[in-house]
Amino acid sequence: MAQKKQFKDLDLNNAFLFASALEDEEICRLVLECILGTQVGKVKVKSERSILFSSDFRCVRLDIFASDELNVDYNLEMQNTDEKNLPQRSRYHQAEMDLSSLKPGQNFKELKPSIIIFICTFDPFGRKLYRYTFETRCLEADFPLEDGTRRIFLSTVGENESDIPEELVCFLRYVSNSTDDYVKQTGDLKLGRMHERIKALKQNRELEERYMQFEEMLKKERMAGCWQMWELISRMIADGKADMIPKLKSEENFYKKMLQEYHL
Repeated sequence: MAQKKQFKDLDLNNAFLFASALEDEEICRLVLECILGTQVGKVKVKSERSILFSSDFRCVRLDIFASDELNVDYNLEMQNTDEKNLPQRSRYHQAEMDLSSLKPGQNFKELKPSIIIFICTFDPFGRKLYRYTFETRCLEADFPLEDGTRRIFLSTVGENESDIPEELVCFLRYVSNSTDDYVKQTGDLKLGRMHERIKALKQNRELEERYMQFEEMLKKERMAGCWQMWELISRMIADGKADMIPKLKSEENFYKKMLQEYHL
């Protein structure tokens, strides 16, 4: 078994470090600029939603919700394990963002544009691309629906360097190699600014203590099957069965039935 890294040596692909780093609004802005290939104005990170403990199921979430000056909402998440459910997971995140974006009584046209971003340390679609971008289009006449949504799946193991900006390639390689030597090798100024802020975070003793507590809690929750429960809930919501979720706690046989139905 590989030796566990100390907090100061973590790469950005560590989900806890990723969420903690992107709570820094400047880091979040720089990351978005690398991914989108365009300048992004001031970013507001909704940090109260990035690390969420559920009182019902004691699950933890490590995704980042943010918005920019143009009123675009973002949801960013690090993925290290290919659970073969990212399309459905992105659908769930989209629904969640829409629900929180629109207040009761508001017109649907007031829904904010949104971009969901998954950064994967594996190839989510097996086509050896660094970036997969999805938008809704009409199949018959090939025109965009223009519903304001976009989903971007990034892979740190892509092979099409010539097809995407060098800045994005450098960032994606940095995700799994967040070291001084790599940053110096790239000579990328934006990546350098990002790296310096992340290094400063790694010196934060309070954040390091939170990480240690998180790792201990995660170990216990895995033993209790929390992640299996979270996966089941996510799939049920994606399938339109959200109203049946309370039965998971109240009816043990129903819980077992759902686990079998979703092959969990």
